[in-house]
Amino acid sequence: MDRLELRTLRYFVAVAEELHFGRAAVRLHMSQPPLSRAIRALETELGATLFHRASTGVTLTGAGAVLLDEARALLDRADRVRARVATAAGAAALTVGILGDSTDPDVVRLAESYRRRHPHVEVTIRETDLTDPACGLHAGLVDVALTRGPFDPTGLTTHTLRADPVGALLRADDPLAGRASLTPADLADRRWFRFPAGTDPLWQAYWHGGEPRRGPVVRTVRECQQVVLWNGTVGMTLAEHVPAEGLTVVPLTGLPPSPVLLAWPRADPSPLVRSFVRTAIAAYDAA
Repeated sequence: MDRLELRTLRYFVAVAEELHFGRAAVRLHMSQPPLSRAIRALETELGATLFHRASTGVTLTGAGAVLLDEARALLDRADRVRARVATAAGAAALTVGILGDSTDPDVVRLAESYRRRHPHVEVTIRETDLTDPACGLHAGLVDVALTRGPFDPTGLTTHTLRADPVGALLRADDPLAGRASLTPADLADRRWFRFPAGTDPLWQAYWHGGEPRRGPVVRTVRECQQVVLWNGTVGMTLAEHVPAEGLTVVPLTGLPPSPVLLAWPRADPSPLVRSFVRTAIAAYDAA
């Protein structure tokens, strides 16, 4: 183990979490061949096969599962060392962007876990409305973001933490409110709440059900609810969302679930960001 490098362990953890060499290479901003060679060299060094390889991806062996636990602990320890040095230098601060209505219970678990690991880090939360799904990352306003996709990932690294089914948000007295499920086609002739011009096109396309929509412009979760309540407008929300009084949610079929994403700048993330990423992945995996 004396010859193992932290960089190699980071490579291994990326492959183990993505369970795909191609996706791990993209996440690490490198090509796949050197990543594959590094993992083969690691297996030779340890004298153990870490992955079962197949054309569709990889799975961890028993030895790989053990190394994943140990590697995460070692990398977390290394980042904590760097973070403590940064604290001593007076530079221990992290700005986290969070999208919209930040009531996700997994965020509470993440906050507790990160605070235990970095009790002296000053964490600033920047909550953004639904018009900026990247939560200020593209503008350099935050260090890392907990958000939803899809949106333009240029210059960013993203990791999917969870995916949630979506539903149609309707008035409780809407003629479609009693349906067991709906499709976007069922709502094709209805007015939808929509986002302002200039909002990320990928984000708009998803939350508009894949079609251009007409209807009132909204920026926040509360505004979405209010325009439905007052105008009988419809729109998309999370299927498990508990709506305000007078509203209901009907599951939508034919659409992919909404991904909960962790996003951070691609270029040289700080130890505090790397630690936040690993802590978030562990917190959401434990859900």
